[in-house]
Amino acid sequence: MKMCIACGMPMTSIGDYPRLDISKNYCKHCAREDGSMQSFDERWENLTCFMIREHKMDRIVARETAYTVLKKLPAWKPKR
Repeated sequence: MKMCIACGMPMTSIGDYPRLDISKNYCKHCAREDGSMQSFDERWENLTCFMIREHKMDRIVARETAYTVLKKLPAWKPKR
């Protein structure tokens, strides 16, 4: 089982991959419409919004939490 390098999500089925492309090492949630991987800033904003929506977090707390999560992932090592 692969893990998304950009958000850590387990990719357990072909539907988890962008455009059903199992050669990608990032998930459909971390991809742009054209299938390319989102930038760090795009992923950071999207994860922040997800945390606000799904976990009812304050925006400042969600943004800090999202940054802490993302900076530990392989895709963002150069951003550290």
